[in-house]
Amino acid sequence: MTSLSSPYDSPEEYARLQNLGELRNKLQVARLEGVKSVRDSDGSLVEYRSDAEMAAAIAAADAEIAAFVRPQPKTIYLRTSKGL
Repeated sequence: MTSLSSPYDSPEEYARLQNLGELRNKLQVARLEGVKSVRDSDGSLVEYRSDAEMAAAIAAADAEIAAFVRPQPKTIYLRTSKGL
Protein backbone atom coordinates (compact mmCIF):
# COMPACT_ATOMS: atom_id res chain seq x y z
CA MET A 1 0.00 0.00 0.00
CA THR A 2 1.04 3.60 -0.32
CA SER A 3 2.96 5.33 2.43
CA LEU A 4 1.86 8.35 4.41
CA SER A 5 2.26 11.65 2.61
CA SER A 6 3.80 13.38 5.62
CA PRO A 7 4.91 12.53 9.14
CA TYR A 8 1.99 14.61 10.49
CA ASP A 9 -0.75 12.29 9.20
CA SER A 10 -2.79 10.64 11.93
CA PRO A 11 -3.37 6.89 12.26
CA GLU A 12 -7.05 7.54 11.43
CA GLU A 13 -6.09 9.15 8.12
CA TYR A 14 -3.80 6.23 7.33
CA ALA A 15 -6.59 3.74 8.11
CA ARG A 16 -8.97 5.71 5.85
CA LEU A 17 -6.37 5.62 3.08
CA GLN A 18 -6.05 1.85 3.45
CA ASN A 19 -9.84 1.43 3.37
CA LEU A 20 -10.06 3.58 0.24
CA GLY A 21 -7.37 1.49 -1.43
CA GLU A 22 -9.12 -1.77 -0.54
CA LEU A 23 -12.48 -0.48 -1.77
CA ARG A 24 -10.92 0.78 -4.99
CA ASN A 25 -9.31 -2.61 -5.61
CA LYS A 26 -12.60 -4.42 -4.93
CA LEU A 27 -14.42 -2.09 -7.31
CA GLN A 28 -11.82 -2.62 -10.02
CA VAL A 29 -11.96 -6.43 -9.70
CA ALA A 30 -15.77 -6.43 -9.68
CA ARG A 31 -15.88 -4.19 -12.75
CA LEU A 32 -13.46 -6.40 -14.66
CA GLU A 33 -15.45 -9.51 -13.71
CA GLY A 34 -18.75 -7.89 -14.72
CA VAL A 35 -20.17 -8.00 -11.19
CA LYS A 36 -22.48 -5.10 -10.33
CA SER A 37 -22.24 -5.25 -6.52
CA VAL A 38 -19.43 -4.82 -3.99
CA ARG A 39 -19.39 -5.43 -0.24
CA ASP A 40 -17.87 -2.48 1.63
CA SER A 41 -15.40 -2.81 4.53
CA ASP A 42 -18.22 -2.23 7.03
CA GLY A 43 -20.22 -5.11 5.51
CA SER A 44 -22.79 -3.13 3.55
CA LEU A 45 -23.57 -4.23 0.00
CA VAL A 46 -23.46 -1.55 -2.71
CA GLU A 47 -25.10 -2.30 -6.06
CA TYR A 48 -24.24 -0.31 -9.18
CA ARG A 49 -26.66 0.13 -12.06
CA SER A 50 -24.12 0.52 -14.83
CA ASP A 51 -20.47 0.25 -15.75
CA ALA A 52 -20.30 4.04 -15.97
CA GLU A 53 -21.48 4.31 -12.37
CA MET A 54 -18.74 1.89 -11.26
CA ALA A 55 -16.17 3.82 -13.28
CA ALA A 56 -17.27 7.03 -11.55
CA ALA A 57 -16.91 5.36 -8.13
CA ILE A 58 -13.40 4.18 -9.03
CA ALA A 59 -12.47 7.67 -10.24
CA ALA A 60 -13.81 9.19 -7.01
CA ALA A 61 -11.75 6.74 -4.93
CA ASP A 62 -8.67 7.52 -7.05
CA ALA A 63 -9.19 11.25 -6.48
CA GLU A 64 -9.48 10.81 -2.71
CA ILE A 65 -6.38 8.61 -2.62
CA ALA A 66 -4.46 11.16 -4.69
CA ALA A 67 -5.47 13.91 -2.26
CA PHE A 68 -3.99 11.86 0.61
CA VAL A 69 -0.70 11.01 -1.05
CA ARG A 70 -0.06 14.21 -3.01
CA PRO A 71 3.18 15.69 -1.70
CA GLN A 72 2.81 19.06 -0.06
CA PRO A 73 5.15 21.83 -1.24
CA LYS A 74 8.02 22.34 1.16
CA THR A 75 9.01 25.77 -0.13
CA ILE A 76 6.90 28.37 -1.85
CA TYR A 77 8.70 31.05 -3.82
CA LEU A 78 6.98 34.38 -4.35
CA ARG A 79 7.99 36.74 -7.12
CA THR A 80 6.81 40.31 -6.97
CA SER A 81 7.48 43.38 -9.05
CA LYS A 82 6.39 46.98 -9.28
CA GLY A 83 5.07 46.37 -12.76
CA LEU A 84 7.90 48.19 -14.53
